[in-house]
Amino acid sequence: MTMTQTALIIDDERLMRDQLRSRLAKAWPELEIVAEAANGVDALSAIDEFEPDLLFLDIRMPGMTGLEVAARVAGRVHIVFVTAYDQHAIEAFERGAVDYLLKPVEEERLAVTIGRLQERLGKGDAEPAVAEKSQSELAELIDQLSQRLQPAGLKRELRWIKAAVGANLRLIPIEEIVYFQADDKYTRVFTAQSEALIRKPIKELIDELDPEKFWQIHRATIVNAAEIAAAARDYRDRLLITLKSRQEKLEVSRTYTHLFRQM
Repeated sequence: MTMTQTALIIDDERLMRDQLRSRLAKAWPELEIVAEAANGVDALSAIDEFEPDLLFLDIRMPGMTGLEVAARVAGRVHIVFVTAYDQHAIEAFERGAVDYLLKPVEEERLAVTIGRLQERLGKGDAEPAVAEKSQSELAELIDQLSQRLQPAGLKRELRWIKAAVGANLRLIPIEEIVYFQADDKYTRVFTAQSEALIRKPIKELIDELDPEKFWQIHRATIVNAAEIAAAARDYRDRLLITLKSRQEKLEVSRTYTHLFRQM
């Protein structure tokens, strides 16, 4: 009788956890997701409690990062890093022979990772992949990943937006912004109860925002993922987003519909 494999999903974004859980249920129905966690501290507690076989671990979380969690549980569990970072960072993963998934998680790439995991877990005496490396080697790998991810992280440290509201200049905390929308030579900044203008174009903003928290859904629109209440198609088959803090709906262009396939 085949033993059921268990896993934890660790990500500070609920939408990302929901998407990964849904795709795992479809691609690997035998896998049991025993718990989820939104931060590193809760992740360590869940690992101790459930002793899972697998960890789907977000790299960038507030407080304790995924890399710090990985260093603490080395050799106890198979780890799949989940990241929003680009090829520059992925090179380090590949050199370290560590399983990884890019956000948003695509079905084809997930199938490849599942195949590798099933093959590894199918060997009865197989140890977690990270245990194949000594503690010093694992520490070196994590250090390489940290160094490669750091430039991208520093690049996306935009915490305030200096915006014009009428004749006044206002500093808007980034977490208060519901969405950005291009408007001719300006970009409109929408909060729950106000609207402002900045001169920075969308194509520059997207490079300065955390890709896990702000999603580009159209060439002219970037939305705060935490402000998304739902996504549904209208009678014209357009995919529209309903917001938590504002009444208007935002259109998602075809290029970005993959972000909402499981909603």
